[in-house]
Amino acid sequence: MLIRGAKLENGQTADLLLRQGKIAAIGLELPAEGEEVLEAGGRTLLPGFIDLHCHWRTPGFEYKEDIATGSAAAAAGGYTFVNLMPNTKPVCSGAGQAHAVMAEAARVGLVEANQTVSITEQFDGHTLDHLKTLPEDLKFITEDGKGVQSGEVMAKAFAIAAQRGLTIMSHAEDMDISPWDYRLAENLETVRNLHLCEYYGARLHLCHVSTREAAAAIGRAKRRGVPVTCEVTPHHLWFAGTEYRVNPPIREAADVAALVEAIRDGTVDAIATDHAPHSDEDKAKGAAGMVGLETAFAVCYTKLCRQEGLELYYLSALMSRFPAAILGLAGKGRVEVGADADLTLVELDTPFTVDREALHSKSRNCPYHGLTLYGRVDATIKGGRLTYRRK
Repeated sequence: MLIRGAKLENGQTADLLLRQGKIAAIGLELPAEGEEVLEAGGRTLLPGFIDLHCHWRTPGFEYKEDIATGSAAAAAGGYTFVNLMPNTKPVCSGAGQAHAVMAEAARVGLVEANQTVSITEQFDGHTLDHLKTLPEDLKFITEDGKGVQSGEVMAKAFAIAAQRGLTIMSHAEDMDISPWDYRLAENLETVRNLHLCEYYGARLHLCHVSTREAAAAIGRAKRRGVPVTCEVTPHHLWFAGTEYRVNPPIREAADVAALVEAIRDGTVDAIATDHAPHSDEDKAKGAAGMVGLETAFAVCYTKLCRQEGLELYYLSALMSRFPAAILGLAGKGRVEVGADADLTLVELDTPFTVDREALHSKSRNCPYHGLTLYGRVDATIKGGRLTYRRK
């Protein structure tokens, strides 16, 4: 493929030649030698987005989302790689299920996927033996959706992770406290897991950080050299004070301001969607979460770049280069010769209105419906092949 007339992050306009899944050349007036030509028309070309935190509901909850619809939603949102959570049915606690999910994503062929594994077997809260036999390609473990409640069990998990080179992804919530104080529930578990990370030296990634106190604690830990990274979600950056049900909850305006500042000062390493599709019936019964793959870039570009003045290159890094580093994905997250040809073409200057009925996801739990945003994804390229083109 030849991409002609694209605006790069540095403001320059260039052509890109893609061959054998890589960026083969970047320059001006590159000749097309039989390649498919994509006319960028001065729109902005970014590295393909990488989502550290995503739910596709396979196996067990395919009525909410399956791998084909999740892949289509990801591609429509500019994503070329997703990291899937294990809270399926059955819970993903071993290599067989993880590899089956990744193989199906590869068969669909729109987005690469990594499947994480539960910290405790089947989320039983105490069994860790399966972690000792995970193959080398499974490096990320998480109890996403509930967190490990026992301090003893979590300490043992950190010890195993340190020995085996695993990264713990933490859903920080003390579920004994959350029924009466969600803020305290997140803050206490965040501090506990930071101390365990520091004590054992295992890598920790804190998911969907939402409070100003948690962000401050992570910043202090980083300054001490603790091997921790963290993510924030688009919805915790956009909303304040709303009752829309997500976990952790939507916080206050002061928390939003603190998260924006944590992005500016480098405390936050990535923006992750926590894409959580639900049926209308499940949502009406109180299921927590929202779909986010198809709106993430526009929400973050509108909020962070247009409203808060963040540079586009840094937003791009939060959604591609930095997640690639956390996941250990060499060759991804950059627009340069030799890098993987995973790219996203975006229109930055024309506003558009979010329409949940036009989403590619099976689910419609999208509180952005009707909002006017900037940063529409026009095309996504994975491995040099067009996987999405806006109609």
